[in-house]
Amino acid sequence: MNEMVEEVFSSLKEDLEKAYLHQQNEYLVIRAGRANPHILDKIMVDYYGVPTPIVQMATVTVSEARILNISVWDASQLKNVEKAISMSDIGITPNNDGKVIRLAFPILTEERRKEIVKQVKKICEDTKIAMRNVRRDALDMLKDLKKDGTLSDEDEFSSCEKEVQKYIDKYTDLSQKLADEKEQEVMKV
Repeated sequence: MNEMVEEVFSSLKEDLEKAYLHQQNEYLVIRAGRANPHILDKIMVDYYGVPTPIVQMATVTVSEARILNISVWDASQLKNVEKAISMSDIGITPNNDGKVIRLAFPILTEERRKEIVKQVKKICEDTKIAMRNVRRDALDMLKDLKKDGTLSDEDEFSSCEKEVQKYIDKYTDLSQKLADEKEQEVMKV
């Protein structure tokens, strides 16, 4: 396999891995009825004029199965952290006692679990769409290599196409397995 073709496959693997990691990170943020510190990952607090993630300005711990404690290092920022959590879309009201902010995760209803499962499936489908786009891009690059003579014959192009499909199949299977695991986690009472 020549250098240009190896570059195509290197790019393919990297892009598929990025899509899969993105799906994993999205699933970390989805709450399944238990306290999960990752739910705060995307929340930014206005910290002296600079948008700052909560984990960079506080210690986040799970004190009980459904309670998250946030100990802000700079006590003057408690109100800002509380406000940022309230304004976020995590659906949990923070409880500020003047020293620590507590997030009590409610027990999920059957209806809410089904909504979360829909969200899990949508993220999985979005990931698969991204992977198909990666496949299309890789095949386009291989076609360009065939046009300019880097890929010498139809057989070489065909074997490269099959190799691309193997990677796509592998990563879509991983994506589906991850979605199935998250769905089971959400539906577990």
